[in-house]
Amino acid sequence: MREHKTTTTPTQKKIIEAMDQVSEKLIEFKKKNNSDLVVMKDGKIVRIKASSL
Repeated sequence: MREHKTTTTPTQKKIIEAMDQVSEKLIEFKKKNNSDLVVMKDGKIVRIKASSL
């Protein structure tokens, strides 16, 4: 079996960092407004109370 080397480019790193920031801000926003986060878990749509995070 061949080994595949995974490398992350600087652009990919920036994208991942930006996505992390967006998710943090979204959770903050949802907590502030006392609303649910809607996510997909095991192929099903699930609502999670932001205050529980």
